[in-house]
Amino acid sequence: MKALIFAAGLGERMRPLTDSTPKPLLRAGGKPLIAWHLERLAAIGVREVVVNTSWLAAQFPAALGDGAAFGLRIAYSDEGPVPLETGGGMLQALDWLGEAPFLAVNGDIWTDFDFARLPREPDGDVHLVMVDNPSHHPQGDFVLQPDGRLREDGGERLTFSGIGLYRPTLLDDWRAVIGDTPGAGDVPPRFRLAPLLRAAMRRGAASGEHHAGAWTDVGTPERLRQLDATLT
Repeated sequence: MKALIFAAGLGERMRPLTDSTPKPLLRAGGKPLIAWHLERLAAIGVREVVVNTSWLAAQFPAALGDGAAFGLRIAYSDEGPVPLETGGGMLQALDWLGEAPFLAVNGDIWTDFDFARLPREPDGDVHLVMVDNPSHHPQGDFVLQPDGRLREDGGERLTFSGIGLYRPTLLDDWRAVIGDTPGAGDVPPRFRLAPLLRAAMRRGAASGEHHAGAWTDVGTPERLRQLDATLT
């Protein structure tokens, strides 16, 4: 299995820390946030990883190299000065990821979730890991039903962790789903993944699981300090 790490965000909520360092390269527990993912991906047998980049993109290959230090091969999908959002970033990365299901994870989270728990293939187009709603996102995102299917509403929502297993076919009808939203007509296109996830839920092609362990969305300097203190 191959993997995609989303690392192209501008890190605006993390300034001034991200004025000179992209958020996934900020350190917690003695290593960059993205290194925790790379080590865990290598531990479950992943050998090829795509890292999408934009803000301070040159720092990623300088810090991570070709991936050999992690037992991986890293390819970099440079999106230019304006990130392509999660959907556009995933679409561009398909040139490296190929046609098989792949794992994708946000580069700015920390978790003790064991990637080996994920199924080898999603039951549908996508399988998402959900977590309890943090204080900064109390409304949650999606409903995880008892049968393991994900829905937009109809129950108590959980928060999407930023970890998922995807089939490339999720993106097949992206133009029809996205419509004329700003950025969709750009070259390359820029759009969010969330509308495609909701479309998959409406056709019964999205499953999920609940992770009750540690998870942090490292969205502010204070959360980074708290995570670093915990890990240290």
